Amino acid sequence: MKILHVSADHKWTGPAEPMLNAVLGLRARGESVDLVCPEPPPESGPGLLGYARERGVEPVALLRRERGLRPLRDRAEVLRLRELIRDGGYDVVHTHHTRDHLLCRWALRGAAARLVVSWHRGDPIPTTPWSRLRLGPRGTTGLVVLSPGLGEHACRALGWPERRVAVVPGVVDTERFRPRAPSERLREEFGITSAQRVIGVVARLQPHRRMDLLLAAFARALGRAPGLRLVVVGRGTRAREVLHEPLVRLGLEKVAVAAGYRAQDYVDVLSTFDALTFLVPGSDGSCRALLEAMSMGIPAITSQRGLLPEIVRDRETGRVLPEDETALAGAFEELWSEPARWRSYGEAARAYVARHHTFEHAAERLERFYTELLSS
Repeated sequence: MKILHVSADHKWTGPAEPMLNAVLGLRARGESVDLVCPEPPPESGPGLLGYARERGVEPVALLRRERGLRPLRDRAEVLRLRELIRDGGYDVVHTHHTRDHLLCRWALRGAAARLVVSWHRGDPIPTTPWSRLRLGPRGTTGLVVLSPGLGEHACRALGWPERRVAVVPGVVDTERFRPRAPSERLREEFGITSAQRVIGVVARLQPHRRMDLLLAAFARALGRAPGLRLVVVGRGTRAREVLHEPLVRLGLEKVAVAAGYRAQDYVDVLSTFDALTFLVPGSDGSCRALLEAMSMGIPAITSQRGLLPEIVRDRETGRVLPEDETALAGAFEELWSEPARWRSYGEAARAYVARHHTFEHAAERLERFYTELLSS
């Protein structure tokens, strides 16, 4: 089976890593899989292209960096894709964004190759006329979503036949993100003792991520759980407004750490957490940061947004709570007062991720789905 993954976005955004993981996972299963993507602007970072090359994936072609679809402007690009797909003998073309999906949909008119599109968000596909046109079953062979609930919505609201929808959840490198002892170096850097319990946060520092609620609940919990500490990992142009000023206003400077963006020692930073609080999913609908923490045996405290209730089992791998200060503070207090219970949540979280969210699991599901589409 020959498979081509196409991305029109040069950035290393939420969908980029899952797509690259799919390419590598399918190759590991013996499939012939290629990539097409744009080159990043000279002034930007490595982007998708740089990370793909770093992991041994050299694109077979480079798309132009453009937005949307304009028939006159993009006609040459469509013809180039059509020739590439025909000459490459691809059986499946898998797209990930609006532009690449529309380009390939046009390029594949009259071709035998199957066209697949992924919906990388954790929210249901909208039912607007545009969404029905672009993400409905007409003109596209298969749809890949992140959860059973999203798949059921696509069948019910957009008319997808069940056999043409695949559920492929987010994945995590369970070897890299494995349980380990807390980093003593980082505990010392953060000023945290072994007797204290750490609530961790990994998020881009933006107002919609509900840092206001989290900080208010943390401040409230300290009255009953004085040994709690907070470590916030992330950056953002509004970090001062969202994090630094509220810490001062609430008097939390001595019990909370703004750890910033941590690339080199990210796994070690996670190892200092006793629980992860994850209230609002970001651009990656699969909630990869949450899965990475769970893979390390770190229990989670989440809201009921998006896929969070489908990833975290309440009172099994963590807590799933309403966005309420009292409820959140109660979970923080319980983390302090019942550490054995929360360690059991963490063990169950690790086991759950190892069963359902590995590269091998996702690649096997995709391979089976492609095979079924080709046989229908």
